[in-house]
Amino acid sequence: MKTVILAGGLGTRISEESQFKPKPMIEIGGRPILWHIMRLYAHHGFNDFVVCLGYRGYVVKEYFANYVLHNADLTVDLATGTIEYHATNHEPWKVTLVETGSDTMTGGRLKRVAQYLEPGQPFHMTYGDGVADVDLTALTAFHKGHGKDATITAVAPPGRFGALDINDDRVDRFIEKPPGDQGLINGGFFVLNPSVIDRIDGDPTIWEREPLEGLAADGQLMAYRHDGFWAAMDTLRDKNILEGLWASGEAPWRR
Repeated sequence: MKTVILAGGLGTRISEESQFKPKPMIEIGGRPILWHIMRLYAHHGFNDFVVCLGYRGYVVKEYFANYVLHNADLTVDLATGTIEYHATNHEPWKVTLVETGSDTMTGGRLKRVAQYLEPGQPFHMTYGDGVADVDLTALTAFHKGHGKDATITAVAPPGRFGALDINDDRVDRFIEKPPGDQGLINGGFFVLNPSVIDRIDGDPTIWEREPLEGLAADGQLMAYRHDGFWAAMDTLRDKNILEGLWASGEAPWRR
């Protein structure tokens, strides 16, 4: 199965770094968050990626074009101009990088890469700014088992503040940053049948509006519940939290 990653957004809420690079290239532990996402998929055997580029897409292209060079021992023969690679340390990934337009919306980006998908075969899709410990093998099996056109991963958003359980002005319990209000949100890990692309009109289409709303209205959207770790890197604060988890060696998405 192929995995489509939406990596073309501006990332305006983390402009401290996104003014220099696309949001998916902002680093966690010295590696772009895009790399972390791909490692998650690769851990479950999904090594074929289609990355939708937009804002500063050349940064992503240059990263992968030089990936083997930067992760291998090599000998450069200056007389002949040849390079011999030795002990390489890189992943067995196939990465297709597609320019999908600077102003194209999420649905439009998916439609633009349709030609790179396998005809008639389901595929994964996710955003280029979120990490989780989702069991992608189980997610895939869930999608194939229900027979509908689309599967969305439902997660509980992390809380932003500590919560107080108060009884007669006495604090009976303090909970540091509990999950949100028990409502579930779009966790960004999808499995889709190619037929969903027919619901996308073109570049201005936002995936989370007409296509997803239409799938839900037609009974073609199923939810896979994920109760584990999930985080989106929307702000510098989010990045710093993820950095801290990675540095601790206990990042839940670490593979």
